[in-house]
Amino acid sequence: MANLQKGADPASNRGWFITVEGPEGAGKTTMITGVAEALQAEGYRVMVTREPGGIEIAEQIRGIILNPANTAMDARTEALLYAAARRQHLSEKVVPALQQGIIVICDRFIDSSLAYQGFARGLGIDEVWGINRFATEDVMPDVTFYLDIEPEIGLARIQASKQREVNRLDLEKLDFHKRVREGYHKLLARFPERITVIDAEQPPEQMIRQVYESLKQQLNVN
Repeated sequence: MANLQKGADPASNRGWFITVEGPEGAGKTTMITGVAEALQAEGYRVMVTREPGGIEIAEQIRGIILNPANTAMDARTEALLYAAARRQHLSEKVVPALQQGIIVICDRFIDSSLAYQGFARGLGIDEVWGINRFATEDVMPDVTFYLDIEPEIGLARIQASKQREVNRLDLEKLDFHKRVREGYHKLLARFPERITVIDAEQPPEQMIRQVYESLKQQLNVN
């Protein structure tokens, strides 16, 4: 896999890899859409994608992972399926876009596996990190925005929304979602130079503005 470089501007041939993380119901889709539209309005080339999914093979794997009927799925099976989908998504879609100078904004990436399977499922953050280092060949985001929200509020948003899909992870008990948030907080301490925390309980317009301004500052500096 290619050795990626940082930096992006409308005339540059180098892309930026931006990931957005957060517990269920944090508002990632809304934030990503708003930020992508703002960047495109300024002339940046932007591609929005998601994990698991983004391309046909990974979307098929997504269907298996998130199917509410698959409650018997083993935690290690789950972790391996996420890593497999991630590998295909990177090699087929993300890396080629970055090599063309496109800003890639991805809804979830490796931090989700570390928080959900590594910590919340109890497989171990370092163990899941090892699986994903093999899958990604150490390709990591230039910057990650973590949308922080109390699990109770996030799950209430999901229940109130008629547009969002209800998947297998949404059916987990509250304790699981609390462990997910705790896992993310451990990652904040581990990768402070990469992960920026955003309060996801504020109005969506404020959240979009905060992420956009932070991102523009980083794009202009690099």
